[in-house]
Amino acid sequence: QVQLVESGGGSVQPGGSLRLSCVASGYFYSSRCMGWFRQAPGKEREGVAAIYSAGGNTKYADSAQGRFTISQDNLKTTLYLQMNNLKPEDTAIYYCAATKSGCYIAAMISPYEYAYWGQGTQVTVSS
Repeated sequence: QVQLVESGGGSVQPGGSLRLSCVASGYFYSSRCMGWFRQAPGKEREGVAAIYSAGGNTKYADSAQGRFTISQDNLKTTLYLQMNNLKPEDTAIYYCAATKSGCYIAAMISPYEYAYWGQGTQVTVSS
């Protein structure tokens, strides 16, 4: 049974930082993508950042570029998202996700590429 469990969400003021974590368990192919997605009220789920576990390739949404950093631990079982200079528009539920096998790098921040999802963690940016 594949499980993804996120943590690290919370409330911060604009300009603040948060670090999200996602612990993965269960069977995985080594060459998979893992990513962070978010969904704000009334909006569709959107990709934030993703990483190809085998090659380390990363991809960011324009809104995250330069502010967020995705990384994984050496065992490739924990995924991180360091978020700096947070803005009110970053407020959303953030989800960790993993592909079932393999990774189409050109579409690695598309939610449709991902088969496994965590339960989400709330991030609120407000003064």
